[in-house]
Amino acid sequence: MTVTRRCEAPQAKAGSSIAESLAPLQDLNFAQATEKARSWAESHGTGDRTGVWGISGAAGTVLSVVGTLALMVCCPMFAIYMWFTFTQLDGSVRKFTEYAQAEGLQGLWRAWPQPSLEAWSVLLAFGSFQAVLQRYAPGKRFEGPLTPNGNIPVYKANGVTSYFITLAAFLTAWGSGLWNPGRVYDLFGEMLAALNTFSLIFCVFLNVKGYVAPSSTDSGSTGSFIYNFFWGMELYPRLGRNFDLKTWTNCRMGMMGWAFWILCFAVKQYQTFGHVSNAMMVSVLLMEIYIFKFFLWETGYWRSMDIMHDRAGYYICWGCLVWVPAVYTSPAMYLTMHGVDNLSPAAALAIAATGAAAIYINYDSDRQRQVFRATHGKAQVWGQAPSFITAKYTTGDGQEKTSLLLTSGWWGLARHFHYLPELVGAFCWTLPALSAQCLPYFYVIFLALLLTDRAFRDDTRCASKYGKYWAQYTMSVPYKMVPFVF
Repeated sequence: MTVTRRCEAPQAKAGSSIAESLAPLQDLNFAQATEKARSWAESHGTGDRTGVWGISGAAGTVLSVVGTLALMVCCPMFAIYMWFTFTQLDGSVRKFTEYAQAEGLQGLWRAWPQPSLEAWSVLLAFGSFQAVLQRYAPGKRFEGPLTPNGNIPVYKANGVTSYFITLAAFLTAWGSGLWNPGRVYDLFGEMLAALNTFSLIFCVFLNVKGYVAPSSTDSGSTGSFIYNFFWGMELYPRLGRNFDLKTWTNCRMGMMGWAFWILCFAVKQYQTFGHVSNAMMVSVLLMEIYIFKFFLWETGYWRSMDIMHDRAGYYICWGCLVWVPAVYTSPAMYLTMHGVDNLSPAAALAIAATGAAAIYINYDSDRQRQVFRATHGKAQVWGQAPSFITAKYTTGDGQEKTSLLLTSGWWGLARHFHYLPELVGAFCWTLPALSAQCLPYFYVIFLALLLTDRAFRDDTRCASKYGKYWAQYTMSVPYKMVPFVF
């Protein structure tokens, strides 16, 4: 009989052995565990390792390796120099190019911030606070979807509670004079450099843990150190049995950090100019609404591609720890010292209303599918009985399962329709920067590329998982993201 394991356990007893800590693997002998890990690693949680842009064979393999290494080298530099351009060069790409030409490599090295003790202290305090909230803030038990190897990850759904506690702590610390949030803007470059260092060490730790003490059978090696480091070893790494590391990096350090840092930028603008501009208010307000929506939907995120498919490695963990604070906050980072009086009240209201509507549609589309799944297809969609396709698939341990693929409501318009309003919302919280510089719009461009790539990857994964049923689904819902266009 196949046992469905949950990625949690009772409280550990004093003096428990290492063998007991590896309980999820006890019912597999070594040979079986090795074979399952190898099979899983070759088919789950990584990108294409044998080709790039349609180029296959030896050339495709080489390009894949080179591209992976290039991302790990270039992305940290881009994140740091983006901050440098926003804060020191008025967000001007032209000024950065002139600076690099005039100062050379030595100038670029001098521009790289060195983390101070204060920067490390801010990050340590914030990360520890979020870890405590994740573990101990009240929340309902939530079971994630069945994994490829038959495990069921278990979470505590306390994101909304943690969000409001974090906001209360921000206001209390600032209002009482215990801490000056505006200092974050001054230290942000140092904080990004510190996060980059921490992230690299953290990814090494995740790899070692994946080899020595995986948290579940949903783990394995690709056979390449480079790909293990980049894509990760484990799908659901945990400390102990209850502290989910991907929730901490993605949701608490990434998303909660995004909400926290942009408020600090708004405080810095207030301290510098004596007021918060219309542009900054619209940008920060829309981002905060979006982030609140994220935590309201956090249980849905635990069913998303980031959690269900992408392993915990450089790609997702470094991205949430460094790329999110560097890039996702960039519209507010730019507006802190620019565009103080460039947006009329009427324009601000129009942008805010459009952005809020887009964020609501994004939320409602996710909610619609989540309710549909939770009720096993019995809930009405737009006042009518839903249409759907019953798709069968086989798990990694040979069990036959069933999924319902919704083909009505928002999900009858496009297979990944929810990405469209997300892009509109992101454009709206960037638009207050107007057209003075192009760099503030990098986030929107990046997000469009990210979501388009994710749509293609998800289609490929689902086609492999559902086979003929996915073909039926694409016939019923022919558009990928934009109805009647793409």
